[in-house]
This record gives sequence, structure tokens and C-alpha cells, in this order.
Amino acid sequence: MLTILGFTMIATFLVLIMLKKMSPIAALVLIPALFCFFVGKGGKLGDYVIDGVTSLAPTAAMLMFAIVYFGVMIDVGLFDPIVRGILKFCKADPLRIVVGTAVLAAIVSLDGDGSTTFMITVSAMYPLYKRLKMSLVVMTGVAAMANGVMNTLPWGGPTARAATALKLNASDIFVPMIPALAVGLLGVLVLAYVLGRRERKRLGVLTLDEVLVEEPAESETVLVGAGTGKGNGASGVGNDRKTTGGSGSGTDADAELPDEDDGFRGLDPNRPTLRPKLYWFNALLTVTLLTAMIMEWLPIPVLFLLGAALALTVNFPHMPDQKARLGAHAENVLNVSGMVFAAAVFTGVLQGTGMVDHMATWLVDNIPDGMGPHMAFVTGVLSIPLTYFMSNDGFYFGILPVLAEAGQAHGVSSLEIARASLVGQPLHMSSPLVPAVYVLVGMAKVEFGDHTRFVVKWAALTSLVVLGAGILFGII
Repeated sequence: MLTILGFTMIATFLVLIMLKKMSPIAALVLIPALFCFFVGKGGKLGDYVIDGVTSLAPTAAMLMFAIVYFGVMIDVGLFDPIVRGILKFCKADPLRIVVGTAVLAAIVSLDGDGSTTFMITVSAMYPLYKRLKMSLVVMTGVAAMANGVMNTLPWGGPTARAATALKLNASDIFVPMIPALAVGLLGVLVLAYVLGRRERKRLGVLTLDEVLVEEPAESETVLVGAGTGKGNGASGVGNDRKTTGGSGSGTDADAELPDEDDGFRGLDPNRPTLRPKLYWFNALLTVTLLTAMIMEWLPIPVLFLLGAALALTVNFPHMPDQKARLGAHAENVLNVSGMVFAAAVFTGVLQGTGMVDHMATWLVDNIPDGMGPHMAFVTGVLSIPLTYFMSNDGFYFGILPVLAEAGQAHGVSSLEIARASLVGQPLHMSSPLVPAVYVLVGMAKVEFGDHTRFVVKWAALTSLVVLGAGILFGII
């Protein structure tokens, strides 16, 4: 019964948010609360929610101060060189922009933190998508998939969890998986190319008059420290200048972005928050912070709390300026932290009522006996839906040991099982239980349901590509 109710609760949640019948926050709170009463444990709802909030509070704190820290770094211009390099590559071509999104997300993902990746990627790419009228779900989908593949780095989380749960060495799990993960990342780039070509074809002929449209005031709040620059709009731009050669060919790949005087910029180079004299201080502070995260010198929430306080104090020593920066990022902080605590209700009820344990047991028990020698393949396939519907902690510490035991009974090593368990990460990064995804959709002003409808099929395909490559190379 708990198994059926668990799957029904998850399905109800996904259907309602994809059909936009409820907001994600409302669905994350009300649906599990309702099912908690269906299970007959309504009296313990408070305990479940408190347990869920307690477990996710460090994550919420980390995201709150990470948004402030990286928001300040974007404000003061730390990432402007990266943005200019990406914009120079992308030009005014939708195909290059989508590929550039994947490349940027993959590079920034090296720090192992999804929220950081999404903040920097959206800040850099959002103006291009908006002004070229490109699909924003393409941006969020490609960024999430690229980050999902890179999330398998030993300091990213899943690999470390798998190593801990099965008492293995993280390098023994990750290093042999590099070829398969490289194929997965290549698959994301190929998908970005295909989606970019589709966007180029859809947009047809674009003139600079159409591209250089004044951004609505609300759009400017999405980009931390961004500005539309001077001279936006049709005035001052020749009406006969084109970015395409014809309606049948889409956007010309060699069409250059206008000069800065035309106002086509991702981040306003003249914004008053820039601190060029403090550039190397901010760069050193960021490198030190990321190193401390990787080396685990302090808990990540503490590191970001200290980093945000130091960044604000040094870059904006006057109290009014500090308040202004905090106010500029308050909307993102509130949206993300609110979503995290709402997700705590969902995870608290799933785990507290025992639904997640019954769902996992049902899945494992229904594996055919004949699949025993192929438990690595089974683990890879199961990791795709399970890491989407469960937290990484729940999967790696609750389900993976059971799968490993079943595999060992049929002569399949724990290392193969551990490697296969990483397969589902491209889809996991778009799970409603991953706090970082709310940073992504929130900053991009994309409905979570729209993002889900778009990304699930492509992310699942990417996961299958990684699994196929792992089997082909004899890794899994």
C-alpha cells in the first residue's frame, strides 16, 4: 500500500506542476501533507516536516549565502572576462549560444557546486536568449544536463557517497568512468548543437532592430548586476542591417554581435558596482573558497557565510552599499530558500512514512532472477528514475548497498555497481528534490513545470548514453 501511495504522490506532484495547476512550492507542501493523512500518519506530519527541515537546513543556508557571495562577485566584475569570451564565441548565432551554454556550464561545474554553476551560466547567457527571443528552457535544460554529467566529480557528491556507502576508494570508482562520462558530455554538446540548429531554424531572419529590444524592467533583476547598456532599441541602428542571409538559412553563423556602443552586452561594463582594483583580491578569495570546499576545511555553509561576509565588507565597506547589494539579491535568496524548505516537507513525508523504503524494496524485489549476473546494468538503469525521485543520500546510502549485495551474490563486484550508480546524475540535477535546480529556473524566470517537460527526455537519453558507453568500454 505504501508503495502505491508513494508512486501516486510523486506522479501527482509531477503532473500538477507540469500542467501548471499548482506552483512548485504549494505542490511540495500540500501534496505530501495530504498523502500523509492518506497513509494514516497525519498526527506525525509535524515531526516529519521538522526532520526534513533539519536535514535540509544546512543546504538552505549554503544556497542563501552562496547566492549572496557569487552575486557580489558578479556585481564587482569577477566573471566579466569569462562572459566576454563566451559572448565573443557565440556572436549572434543561436547555435553557438546553445553550445556555449553547455561549454560554460561544464567548465564552471568543475567547482562541484550546482548552484554556483547555474548562477554564473544564467548571468552570462540570459541576455542573449532574451534578446534573440530564444527558448529559455533550452538554456536551463542544457545547463542542467552538462552540470549533471560533471556532478560525478569526486568532490561533487555522488561519487563520494557511493564510495562511503560501499567502503570503496572514490578514485577507483571515478577514474575508470572518465571515458564513459566524456562520451556523456560529448552527447550533451551534440544535443546542444541539435537544439541550437533548431533554434536557428525557428528564429528565421533576424535584424538588429529585432534583437536590440529594450529589456523590460523585470528582466534586469534576473541578471545580477546586469544592465541593458546605452543605446538599446531601434534608434541608432541601421534598419537594413541583417544577421541572416535569408529566411531559409536561419541565423548566419558568422554574424557578429554589435559593438559595445550598440548596447548588446551580457553584463554592463559601466555598472557602478564594478571593483576593478579589487579584481585579484576577489579572484584569490574565490579560489581559496573553492579550494576550502574541495579540501573540506570547513562545512560548506560556514565557508559561504564567511566568504559572503568578507566579500561584502571589502568590496562595499559602506553600510548603505552593503544593504543595496543584499537587497538586489534578496528575491533570489527568498525564492531558493523557500523552495528548499518546501522540498523538506516532501522529503520528510516520503522518508518518515516509509514510502521511499517500500518503493525501493519493491523495485529491488521485482528484479528478475535472470538479471542477477547483469546487476551493474540493472543498477545503471534503476539509477535514472531513483535518483530523480529520491535524494542522493537516500539512493546511495539506502538503495545502493542493497543492489551491491545482490550483485555480489551473482559475482558482480561492488566497484562495477558503484560506477553504474553514477549513470542517473544528468537527470538527477533536474529533480524537484535538488535545491540547485530552483536557482536555475528562478534566475532564468522559467516555470519549473516547463523545464521538467523539456529536460526529462533529453536528460534520460544522456544518462543512457553514459550507461551504453560504460558497457561498451567494459567499465560497467
